[in-house]
Amino acid sequence: MRFKGNMVISILILIQAGSCRTGPEPIAYGSDACNFCRMTIVDQQHGAELVTAKGKVYKFDAVECMLNYLGGEDEPAVGQLLVNTYTRPGQLMEASRASYLVSEGIPSPMGANLTAFESNAEAAKAQQEHGGEVYSWNIIRNRYKE
Repeated sequence: MRFKGNMVISILILIQAGSCRTGPEPIAYGSDACNFCRMTIVDQQHGAELVTAKGKVYKFDAVECMLNYLGGEDEPAVGQLLVNTYTRPGQLMEASRASYLVSEGIPSPMGANLTAFESNAEAAKAQQEHGGEVYSWNIIRNRYKE
């Protein structure tokens, strides 16, 4: 009897440990709501996600919503900031590694015309086609802190 009790306790501990995720979650396009503006997230090229250091996930319909949500606050409790990119819709990458194009030729859901790209080369290529200005994460982040 004692063996079965220990096994049950061990299984319950493993299940509980496995349920404590601290990473990103897939965005359910068409049903998840933006944590900033409350709009339904439908655009797979402009979504974003914030994961706190404790693992709480906040989802956004646009990079500008995530930036507005962060406001001018420092980011000590933030574990990860992630963005969808224009050329790989629906796939999240670290926001700090992306390059950003602000162009009226590529409208974003909230009207800031802010789009993330996996590399500076991809952003520059889109800039040639759509116009606008290319920025790094630090510059975009600082613009939204002001």
